Amino acid sequence: MTTLTPPSSAAASTEASLAHIMPREKAEILAQALPYIRKFHGKTLVIKYGGNAMTDPALQADFAEDVVLLKLVGMNPVVVHGGGPQIETALNRLGKKGEFIQGMRVTDAETMEVVEWVLAGEVQQDIVGLINQAGGKAVGLTGRDGGMIRAQKLKMLDNNDPTKEYDVGQVGDIVSIDPSVVKALQDDAFIPVISPIGFGENNESYNINADVVASKLAIVLKAEKLVLLTNIPGVLDKAGKLLTDLTAREIDGLFADGTISGGMLPKIAGALDAAKSGVNAVHIIDGRVPHAMLLEILTDQAYGTMIRSH
Repeated sequence: MTTLTPPSSAAASTEASLAHIMPREKAEILAQALPYIRKFHGKTLVIKYGGNAMTDPALQADFAEDVVLLKLVGMNPVVVHGGGPQIETALNRLGKKGEFIQGMRVTDAETMEVVEWVLAGEVQQDIVGLINQAGGKAVGLTGRDGGMIRAQKLKMLDNNDPTKEYDVGQVGDIVSIDPSVVKALQDDAFIPVISPIGFGENNESYNINADVVASKLAIVLKAEKLVLLTNIPGVLDKAGKLLTDLTAREIDGLFADGTISGGMLPKIAGALDAAKSGVNAVHIIDGRVPHAMLLEILTDQAYGTMIRSH
């Protein structure tokens, strides 16, 4: 991750951009957040942090402020992060070429070591630092901490020939999640920041898709919301128009008619799983919009796609 702009200059530019808003309008904007703050007070929000929001310094600062504000108004944010570009950069530095099968990174033992030190070291600690700098109390965890994420080797079958199986190395499939360490931190004033690394029965490490970890964690924590920050505006129809409000059943229809395909499939599959398993709302939002998360959660305005459980 890149380093953060000094808060003073970020704050100064924010002041300048808000100078034209009249005090009364500011008050109305703040008042509009009240019903949402009341509704979600004490509730858990699982946030998948990735994409541009994670690599652009100004957006990093916005994200950290959003997470801290949500915590201070009484919600319980839990952050799960990715780190694909950062892993790729580290592998390139070592002269190692990333190999992918059906969109999944092949993770041999050496690559797994790199994944662990990039995700659980560099990326996680950057996020922890950003949130702490914004006034929060973040704590970094991996799936090993508190025995949180038990995993097994992912069995990857060929998309066209299910009798053919690929070996993608130490890529994991979640067996179970024990959220007790997350709950203990939440009940105190802490904000958990989780790297998507699990462990197997022989203490081996597994690299797990961060969207999958976020979705499963949201289900286990009985979260009110799952928020996925992405590099797209949300779910688009065939004409490219943003679909802001969908039910789980409508999403099934979009899978069936091919509206949702390609890279969106795994993201939406996890989101749909969460919506069908008791998470009240799943938001797929554009992480390139400053403060997109606050706007989506605390205002009437839609800044992405919301999938309702029913």
